[in-house]
Amino acid sequence: MNALRAYAWWLGLALLAPIALPLALHTRRNTLRLPPAAGLLDGLAGVGLPGEPLRLLVLGESTVVGVGVDELHAALVGQLATALAARCGRPVAWRACGENGITAAQACQRLLPQVLDRPFDLALLVFGVNDTTRLTSLPRWEAALGSMAEALAARGARVGFSSVPPLQHFSALPWLLRRLLGVRASLLDARLSQLARRLGAGHHAVELEFSAEYLARDGYHPSSLGYRVWAQGLAVSLVPAARCAP
Repeated sequence: MNALRAYAWWLGLALLAPIALPLALHTRRNTLRLPPAAGLLDGLAGVGLPGEPLRLLVLGESTVVGVGVDELHAALVGQLATALAARCGRPVAWRACGENGITAAQACQRLLPQVLDRPFDLALLVFGVNDTTRLTSLPRWEAALGSMAEALAARGARVGFSSVPPLQHFSALPWLLRRLLGVRASLLDARLSQLARRLGAGHHAVELEFSAEYLARDGYHPSSLGYRVWAQGLAVSLVPAARCAP
């Protein structure tokens, strides 16, 4: 079924290309570009809580480096560490490793080597938007994420995947691109869900409203509120994988 959906999507893209391609180029030239958040890429949440810190890695694309907010502690990684510390009752030592605009295959080459020098208890992989917009093939998408997950699991980390965000709700995109890319994102996410089941990893939904207050001023990344709500939802589903007891 997914193979048929993927074929139908490519067919639809081919038919709509004379309209969609100029629209995509115009959108790319005119979309507001925000920088990564300021702040250290390592931190400790839950200072003063008892026990050894839970070692958390968040690896991925622009949301990992906090595009959309000013400070990293207000972005996904800082908010997630704070929420996990509160739920687990122990400190969380977090590390963010991300790059604006990176795909999963590029991250496998450039980011993964940066984090294999230290152990983590829990690793969350956050990818999908760039692979959607760059039309990454489903096999290449699965292979890159599988390689990263297996490398981190081999070093003792419990691995989870954040689901591919629903691009049909990104207000920065024109209607036609939202529809096309939203379907493409769902195809990548279905493949990601299958990979997670095969690896015994978590597949964690992006539980977030995409109304204006949850989005940054670029209409593409989360706002501080958006990151906080997303992180709180992730913390709930990640607690079993976190094995909160020291």
